[in-house]
Amino acid sequence: MIMINLHIIFLIYSFLMGSPYLATKKKQVDLILKVLKPKKRKIFYELGCGDGRIVRRAVKKYEVLGYGFDVNPLLLCLAKFFARRDKLKNIFFKRKNILKINYQKADYVYLFFLPELMEKIKKKLENELPKEAIIISHGFPFLGWEKKLFKKIEEKSFSTYFYKK
Repeated sequence: MIMINLHIIFLIYSFLMGSPYLATKKKQVDLILKVLKPKKRKIFYELGCGDGRIVRRAVKKYEVLGYGFDVNPLLLCLAKFFARRDKLKNIFFKRKNILKINYQKADYVYLFFLPELMEKIKKKLENELPKEAIIISHGFPFLGWEKKLFKKIEEKSFSTYFYKK
């Protein structure tokens, strides 16, 4: 009972910090990464990583250097547990506010945020990401980035949008 209450508190905390935790299905994760085709040894950021399922899969299957960022310490513990269980190297999880991360070295940035939080981070990504960086937004498009959009996966529940800086 204590664990359930603790879990609920941390889910509420994630929601209050900008975006609720909603896990992406494994089938969708595989499709997103198949379309993206991340290159080996490139740097992959998952913002609001939750249990880290996207970045873990990218590290395991595509051998990227992975970073998962979240404000929720309980979900980060879970992400670290799964990464250790799968014996993944080249993966790091950090408790950080996404508005305080330096994006200058990221090659790929994956996020699944509500539009309000996306609007807050948009300028930071534009200013800091390297020229060829790719931003993957699951769920909602970035308003004003229509010319940067180069691929879209249409799905019933949530579409995925691929942008090139």
